[in-house]
Amino acid sequence: MSVGLFLVVPLISLTLPSTAAAEMLGADEIIRSMETAYGKVEDYRMGVEVTTFSEDGSTNAEKFLYSFKKPNRIRLDFQEPHPGMTVIYPDEEGKVFVRLPGLLRLFPFHLSVQSRFLADPSGQRIDQTDMGRLIRNIAHSLTDSRLGPMHVTEEGGIIRVRVLAADHFLPGVVTLYHFFIDSRLWLPKGVEEATPAGKKKRVVAFLNVRTNVGIPNDFFRTGGEGSDAGG
Repeated sequence: MSVGLFLVVPLISLTLPSTAAAEMLGADEIIRSMETAYGKVEDYRMGVEVTTFSEDGSTNAEKFLYSFKKPNRIRLDFQEPHPGMTVIYPDEEGKVFVRLPGLLRLFPFHLSVQSRFLADPSGQRIDQTDMGRLIRNIAHSLTDSRLGPMHVTEEGGIIRVRVLAADHFLPGVVTLYHFFIDSRLWLPKGVEEATPAGKKKRVVAFLNVRTNVGIPNDFFRTGGEGSDAGG
């Protein structure tokens, strides 16, 4: 189901090159457009690919299906590197439900969001992964957390915003962000994080984003057949 569109970008694009049109977008308009679009979303499902870059030059890749239903229901179904692993938040006790593949699925874990077993080098917790949180973080990066000029370009239906700002999850750290926004849906398509010198730290890509697909509540159950539901 499509979300609301802002007409100003297509109208400007009729008379100006796409990059020039994008450069006319200010922080307030970008933030307002994303907030308006997300306000019309009740649930969504997408593929997520996360590539983390280590200091020694090696990379670590994760792929999973991400499902979200407002206000805060989250489910990850992993494809790589742990195919068959399922993570659901929150469970009945407000914890993170982790079910491993194979025979280990018989012994699920219920972990705190701050558990070291769930720790990520980026500092991001599972309860900070939804698109609404990302939009709020982008808003801070473009306003009160911004530490330099904002550069906006557009190509192939993707608005790209580059800005140096306080890190979203690591206190005292400065990060060079590239935010990728779908110019039709006005929803995020991905994030690239780098050091101020431009060395990549992490790239997160959102694939095949589908909104308002009617995900049932049972899909987020942590026991019985509901937690095995596909979609």
